[in-house]
Amino acid sequence: MTMAVLGLVVAWVAWAMTGWVRAYALRGERLIDRPNSRSSHTRPTPRGGGVAIVLSALGGLVWLVAVGRMTVAEGAALGGGGLAVAAIGFLDDHGHVAARWRLAVHFLAAGWMMVWLGGPPPLGGLPGWAGWLVGLPALVWLLNLYNFMDGIDGIAGGEAVCAGVSGVALLAMVGAPERADAAWVIAAAAAGFLVWNAPPARIFMGDAGSGFLGLILGGVALQAALLDDRLLWAWLILLGAFITDASFTLLHRLLRGERIYEAHRSHAYQWAARRHGHRPVTLAVVGINLLWLLPWALAVAGGVVTPALAILIAYLPLVALVWRWKAGSAES
Repeated sequence: MTMAVLGLVVAWVAWAMTGWVRAYALRGERLIDRPNSRSSHTRPTPRGGGVAIVLSALGGLVWLVAVGRMTVAEGAALGGGGLAVAAIGFLDDHGHVAARWRLAVHFLAAGWMMVWLGGPPPLGGLPGWAGWLVGLPALVWLLNLYNFMDGIDGIAGGEAVCAGVSGVALLAMVGAPERADAAWVIAAAAAGFLVWNAPPARIFMGDAGSGFLGLILGGVALQAALLDDRLLWAWLILLGAFITDASFTLLHRLLRGERIYEAHRSHAYQWAARRHGHRPVTLAVVGINLLWLLPWALAVAGGVVTPALAILIAYLPLVALVWRWKAGSAES
């Protein structure tokens, strides 16, 4: 099976399973997301569709291991860590899991992933323990910020498609396209789900899907960085739109003394969506990813620009945008 065919199969499975989850959710009440003062939507909508992303992507990863395109260790890292985060998110979607237990599972899943992938990425010659101190919280923050950024129609799925396809391009740039299979599978699974989630969304992703995508994209980035350390910085650029908005919002809310674990809708993308609607904002994020961040990431991977300079140039407009859209500001 070629990678193009695998991508089509994974996308089709994700699409079909999302439709089934939506039909299941509509038969009851527990998986219906009803609008409230913290919502960015205005009508009751099923949630939990991210389960289709999880299962279709895991199926693709299993196939890659079975045919020898991915090692057992890599499959265990991505599949095991992602499944643990998806499971705790699934339980939270169906009821409520205390934040401390969710966070504990997040750290265990991130640690599992790093161990199976061979440890933390190289950080400028720093000792290995420094890589653990940086890498473990970074993975946990990535999966949580992905959850935070899943707040309007299509944005989290669109980000995953962009990041996955861009990851394939990065590995081709460094002469290792055969290592891009996992990124391709993630992009395909997200694309199948996105058919249902594109504005106006007919189903939401839920914590199971967003946490899974956040951690597994981090794992794919770590996998690439262990192959070529330039790719760590390239991936930080690729995910810049989500990183800047979520981080700036969190910092702003901390400085104002808010309880950061409480639901809110004060991210920059949420402020923008209330002004312009979901579709234009989601398309703007996709455009930023492909037309602005990807070229800078490719420049880093190709050795054309130093990582520090590229990150500075790539992030400056993003910081200006989240400032412009009042990320983390108090809601009236």
